[in-house]
Order: sequence, then C-alpha cells, then structure tokens
Amino acid sequence: MRVLVTGGHGLLGTAVCTCFSLLGHRVIALGSADSDITNHSITRSSILGFKPDLVVHAAAMTDVDGCELDPDTAYRVNSVGAWNVASCCEETGSRILFISTDYVFDGAKKAPYTEFDETNPLGIYGRSKLLGEKLVREACPRCYVVRTSWLFGPKGKCFPKTMLKLARTKPSVNVVADQVGSPTYVDDLALAIADIVQVPMFGTYHVANSGSCSWFEFTQTMLKLAGLNNVTVNPISSADWPSPTNRPAYSVLRPYVRELQGKPLLRNWQLALKEFVAKGIPE
Repeated sequence: MRVLVTGGHGLLGTAVCTCFSLLGHRVIALGSADSDITNHSITRSSILGFKPDLVVHAAAMTDVDGCELDPDTAYRVNSVGAWNVASCCEETGSRILFISTDYVFDGAKKAPYTEFDETNPLGIYGRSKLLGEKLVREACPRCYVVRTSWLFGPKGKCFPKTMLKLARTKPSVNVVADQVGSPTYVDDLALAIADIVQVPMFGTYHVANSGSCSWFEFTQTMLKLAGLNNVTVNPISSADWPSPTNRPAYSVLRPYVRELQGKPLLRNWQLALKEFVAKGIPE
C-alpha cells in the first residue's frame, strides 16, 4: 500500500511513517517544508504526484493557545487545510484518515466520551478541528476520523519533554490538577491506525491509551519514572495557569466503536509512559 503522511516529520507523523514502513508499506512523509496544505494547488500536486492508497492527515496547528490568539490561521490550517487534502483524496480515489482531538468536547459530561456523544468545543482549536472533521467527511466519503488526546512521543514537542526540562532546572514545578484526560503514546496510536485502515469501515473512532489522569498526576508519575524524586510538583487550578484558552475539565476518550468491534484496548498510559521514559527522552 502507498501511504502519504502529512505532518510526517512531527510528533505523530513520524511514528505513523515508521509504523507503516515496518509493516512493509511504501511511505512518503510530507512536512511543512515539502508542501503547503493551505494551498489547494500545491496540495493537489503533492497528492496526485504520489497517487497514495491512503493519506494519514496528521498536519495541524496544535498550539492550543496559538489557535485562540490567531483564529484565522487555525481555521486555515485545521479546517481548510483538511478540506484541501480530502478533496484531493476524492479526486485520486485515495482513502483519508483525519486526526482529530478530544477538544471537540466541552468536558461537562464527567464520564468518558464515546464516538456517539454530542460535540461542543470550547475554544478555537476544538472548533477548527471539528469543522475539519465535517469538511473531510463531505469532501471524501472514504474517510476515517480518529480522535485522540494528550499525545506524547520522542519526536517534536510534547508535555513530558517540557516538564522534564523544567524539572532538571527547577526545584519545583506547578501543574494543573483539575483537567483530566487520556495520555496517548504515539507509537501505540500509530499501530491502532494501521489496524483501523485494514478494512473500509469508514467513520469516527476514539483512540487513546487506557486509563485517565490529570496533568498533575501525569507529571508525578513521569518524574518518578525518570528518577527525579527531588522535584516538588505543586497542584494548581486552571484559573491559576495563565492561558487565553478555555480547556475542557474532563476530556477522557472511550474507544467505544473499537470495543463494539471486539478490538482490544490500548495498554494503560502508565505502561506506555514507562516505555517512553525507559527509551530515553531526547532533550
């Protein structure tokens, strides 16, 4: 299978490229320097030139605060960019898998969100990704929408790297304790994506590592695994953390569709984090 990955040099894209390559597929990674998804003609040239069987659309503006401060760019990248990619997939007969987010929910449910729950994003990032979902479905019916959350991995920016860098230079760190979600290891997510696209059961899927925690609990676990036991982790509220973004207080994802299909759950986030730390986290 010929697989094209947008955002192919990023946090998730790198893991997806590695996974599909190891499975024997021909993979091409497109980064921002290779193509501009906000430009339809450039996107069309990239996709038609490779003629992929599958496009994994991982490119996005994921800076949540940045989206709030610059909504035009957020919608241009996360909504129109996805629309461009999907329309080109429709033209070439390719399937598309669109990476979406837990931020399409408002966090008011206080129980894990399934694929059948109503969406209600609180901020520009979630709204732009939700619109991206809609536009992708309309432009290319052969689409999978995979919502995931709290990604971490060895390539690119992620929360564990940021906190470890702080912990190595400061005696204490302040971490939000009233936002709860599902940390997800990109290697595990990439394997799940490879499994999902084996059959043409197009639709929406939630994929995240099992279990849930707050950012505070996540940090405590990570620092313990990294042997940084001399660092004090102070729990704070979202109101005490300076940010222009209103984030969902509870955005745990339940992979209900995968459960109904008889698929096994991804391993617990703590086991995934242990492997991530054991491999050595690039500074």
